[in-house]
Amino acid sequence: MDVLVVDVGGTHVKILATGQTEKREFASGPKLTARQMVAKVKRLARGWRYDAVAIGYPGPVMHDRVVAEPHNLGSGWVGFDFRRAFGCPVRVINDAAMQALGSYKGGKMLFLGLGTGLGTALIVDGLVEPMEIGHLPYLKRTYEDYVSDQALERMGKKKWRKHVADVVKRLTSALEPDDVVIGGGNVRHLKELPPRCRAGDNANAFAGGFKLWENAGAAGSRRAPPARAHRKKKGSRA
Repeated sequence: MDVLVVDVGGTHVKILATGQTEKREFASGPKLTARQMVAKVKRLARGWRYDAVAIGYPGPVMHDRVVAEPHNLGSGWVGFDFRRAFGCPVRVINDAAMQALGSYKGGKMLFLGLGTGLGTALIVDGLVEPMEIGHLPYLKRTYEDYVSDQALERMGKKKWRKHVADVVKRLTSALEPDDVVIGGGNVRHLKELPPRCRAGDNANAFAGGFKLWENAGAAGSRRAPPARAHRKKKGSRA
């Protein structure tokens, strides 16, 4: 099956299809509607063959349906029929969860995406659980208000890095993951990664989108394919 992966972000929409090596993209922004996104993606993907579509959406998703309008895009996303618009089967998942799925190596993994906002997802033994931690209370505002794009611009790298380190420490203490991946476009602004963390790559979002369709027989599945690595052998030390 040939799949078109669409990674919808607050500043850009990026696409990649099975068999292609170079992604294509266009600017998004606060006025981009769901209908406009689909039209632009279809134009941009001309010449590419695909039988199905995987979409990473920056907000809550349930059963392949958007359930809340995005904070950094236009309106018209809730209830939009992507399958009808694309004319083929479509799976929709939270964008952080899609990148997490592409970054997963096994066990219990926490993914934090530093970008326009704060994307969060947890994968436990292959089962993906998107989260909206970024909008929960933190200090005087929310987590996202201290580690987002706007926070970086407002407070500068030094203070922003301190808040990132504190957020990572709080969430890892609460969730106790085996593996922590910090992804998103702003991971490059970290001088060094927090302890026991590894850097993600935005390209992993495409890998996650392809994985969504690897187990096409399991309807509605958000389970990652079995991972080979990061399983301890008996008697081994951490």
